[in-house]
Amino acid sequence: MSEPTHAPRASARGLLRGKGLWLRSALTLGLLSFVLSLLYTGANNDPAGSMKDLPIAVVNADQGTRIAGQQVNLGEQITPQITQAADLKGKVAWKEVDRRTADELLAKDKVFGALVIPEDFSASVAALAGPLQHEPHPPTMTVLTNPGAGSFGSSMASEINRKVVQTTSAQVGRQLAQQLSHQAEHQAAPGTAARSAAPGAAAKPAAPGAAAQLMIADPVRATVQEGHPLGQHSGLGLSAFFYTLVLVLGGMLGANVIHTQLDTALGYMASDKGPVRTAKPLRHLSRVRHFAVGSVLMVVLSMATSALAMAAAVGVIGIDASHLLQLWIFGSCATAAMGVTALALLAAFGTPGPIVSMLVLIGLAIPSAGATIPLQALPDFYRFLADFEPFRQVVDGVRSILYFDAQADAGLGRAWTMVGIGFAVSLAVGLAVTHLYDRKGLHRAAAPHPPAPELAPAG
Repeated sequence: MSEPTHAPRASARGLLRGKGLWLRSALTLGLLSFVLSLLYTGANNDPAGSMKDLPIAVVNADQGTRIAGQQVNLGEQITPQITQAADLKGKVAWKEVDRRTADELLAKDKVFGALVIPEDFSASVAALAGPLQHEPHPPTMTVLTNPGAGSFGSSMASEINRKVVQTTSAQVGRQLAQQLSHQAEHQAAPGTAARSAAPGAAAKPAAPGAAAQLMIADPVRATVQEGHPLGQHSGLGLSAFFYTLVLVLGGMLGANVIHTQLDTALGYMASDKGPVRTAKPLRHLSRVRHFAVGSVLMVVLSMATSALAMAAAVGVIGIDASHLLQLWIFGSCATAAMGVTALALLAAFGTPGPIVSMLVLIGLAIPSAGATIPLQALPDFYRFLADFEPFRQVVDGVRSILYFDAQADAGLGRAWTMVGIGFAVSLAVGLAVTHLYDRKGLHRAAAPHPPAPELAPAG
């Protein structure tokens, strides 16, 4: 196809020499890189320092034991020391519950982990202060993880619980050492020595060896278990994040594709396929109807894109997923909400629309989603964004469906509510903005250029 003769010819050298193209491109790309770097590195810079009220359950199941005729419950003594520790104050929100409630909290994505003081804790500690055993049974505390709540958050909770066990072990070790020291002093008293030398007296207990002394100094062991186990093909709790990313990108990119295809069908844009360029005759359509047609296409096509995304993830890759119908329905609605949001931004901002939608749906959304780093370990700005940013709402719903038996109170109920609100608000804003533009006569279709006058033949 030949180039139109009525259009002025552009000079590549002239374009590169001009300041306008360089300046606009540099400002756009530079600002975008600066903002994205600021957002992503700012969210991940210091999770431990930003941590605030990370929910962890603590269970005191210790039944206590009798020592020298007195009932002793070390679990009751340790629990307040754990929950009131100065170095964790404000950073951890401890939930003192029984084991059944702790399991429910883990299964509903309400805590990132749990610390369990077992029933025989006091008895195990008391046994270390008694006669030497050939195979002493060390006291243990159980650290329960919750990878479904996010592998990073679960690891943070697990590390906190491990440090708590270390601190507790040091405290118990000091108490044991003091108790054994008092026993040794009592046995070494003159009267006691004389009585122990009498015929028929009990033999004096042997002093603990080096191995026993090490155990007494650090007696408590931590055992780590999965409090809410996931399947082997769950990406260590990250498959929900990546699946959500597919849904969000499907909505955002789908909106751009639909917007472009609609403009091409109306003749607003030409279609370039390699070297072949075609342009359809220009047909006028109001901005309101343009947005409405795009929204209908987005809603209907979201059902297909959600089904194909699920077919690839579950059917081909084989991720662990059980509630397939709910996953498809929720994915369709989430993709449609994201797409209508992107279409509204395209309608409102025009050419900058794709950049704005990328910032809203990806740039601001992923760091504040709590999908990789928990919200409780993010700076305040990102926690504020998490209240309304769509990515966080969708990832909570997908996580509930994939990991927590699609329970409404495991995040799915709130996710449905926020997806519905987001869809309705985006649709209303898109219709309101396009209606305003139409009323002001700001139509997208410019008047066609008049044809060039034909030159009269010479002579």
